[in-house]
Amino acid sequence: MSSISFFALVSRMKYINRWGLMRNSRQENIAEHTLETAYLTHLLCELRNLSGETVVDTERAVMLALYHDLPEIITGDLPTPVKYSSKGLLDAYRESERAAVRTLIGSLPDYLAPRYEGYLEPEPTEDTVELLKIVKAADKLSALIKCIEERRSGNTDFSQAERQTLESLKAMGMSEVELFLRDYLPAYEMTLDEQTRV
Repeated sequence: MSSISFFALVSRMKYINRWGLMRNSRQENIAEHTLETAYLTHLLCELRNLSGETVVDTERAVMLALYHDLPEIITGDLPTPVKYSSKGLLDAYRESERAAVRTLIGSLPDYLAPRYEGYLEPEPTEDTVELLKIVKAADKLSALIKCIEERRSGNTDFSQAERQTLESLKAMGMSEVELFLRDYLPAYEMTLDEQTRV
């Protein structure tokens, strides 16, 4: 029997650093980012469901978040300014991501692959598109938090990224994101003592 490499590949997420064009006071890898994105996705779904606006499948959204950056194990993390610098480059990168997904699915045994395809290559149903929008918002919130952490460490290199990310989040027009920005984000400006004070 051949060796099954999917989970060995997943474990490599910790070696892929984010923010490659930026000076970082503390480097962040995609494993850390993915975990934070999953937590934030869970919260955004719960806020959406509690609002009564619509009901979304929280568990599925969290699973989509856990696998949202998995292709970067193979492609690496292409910095946003580079990725969106031209349509041709963006199209080529998206094709390389699709090829990476096929490689990852191919690293699973046949009896498991169908159970993972729905997270790595989700069908673009109306529900899934809405879940992916929530995951995208959580992804952006994670980036915003990173920018805040860098600023609080005295690194001003992230100032423009912080402004652009905040504007992008507000432009999404999602009530749960607005609630997070208003009620949850300020705690990221606090010290541990302030955060734990009851």
